[in-house]
Amino acid sequence: MKANKNYFVVSRTIPDWAEEDRPREKLIQRGRMALTDAELLAILIGSGTVSETAVDVAKNLLSRVNHDLRELGRQTPGELMKTRGIGKAKAITLLAAMELGRRRKEHEGKQRIRIVSSASAYEEIRPHLLDKQHEEFWMLLLNRANEVIRAIQVSLGGVSGTVVDVKLVFKHAIENLASSIILAHNHPSGNLRPSTSDKSITRQIADAGKILSIPVLDHLVVSDSGYFSFADEGILQAECL
Repeated sequence: MKANKNYFVVSRTIPDWAEEDRPREKLIQRGRMALTDAELLAILIGSGTVSETAVDVAKNLLSRVNHDLRELGRQTPGELMKTRGIGKAKAITLLAAMELGRRRKEHEGKQRIRIVSSASAYEEIRPHLLDKQHEEFWMLLLNRANEVIRAIQVSLGGVSGTVVDVKLVFKHAIENLASSIILAHNHPSGNLRPSTSDKSITRQIADAGKILSIPVLDHLVVSDSGYFSFADEGILQAECL
């Protein structure tokens, strides 16, 4: 059968859509809350491919992470670039936007937060340790009223652990005139049980804190789904006797 010489593929691009269906125009006319996740991502992506719009590319990207924005924030540039239509520049743009969203959450309500329980400590340290595929060790520095002076990253390691310098912990505490500290680190595996090395470093830091009159109030092991508190479980007191 002879091929139809009049047959051709029509590429449906965003400018061909009705104005109210274009993400940028839709945001202006109806507000950002009216946009779907895919439409918001499409604005960041900017352009699609020969056969797909930016919205189509965004939908494909979301499909790869089961429409979980938290999982999207964990992606590396290389993983994002596995989606057709996402190059290096677009991958970097997407990750920068996700990081800005995380930092905005971190800076909401800048009045000093008072730590009254392991749950409130977790809520304060959680933004720093979410979506991490390697271990990081952080500390909350508190004043006499148990208000957070600041959160500080002490060390950064690999998938299975990180090295903590006890001297550096108290250098930060002394420089910021902290009255007490709360330790925290993440387990990328999701396992919340503290390891033998977790207990050992807690004991070392707590012993040093006694000498310097800067007590360790708690040590949290954090994952994306929750936390383990040394203080709540009575381990902190047992380790420091």
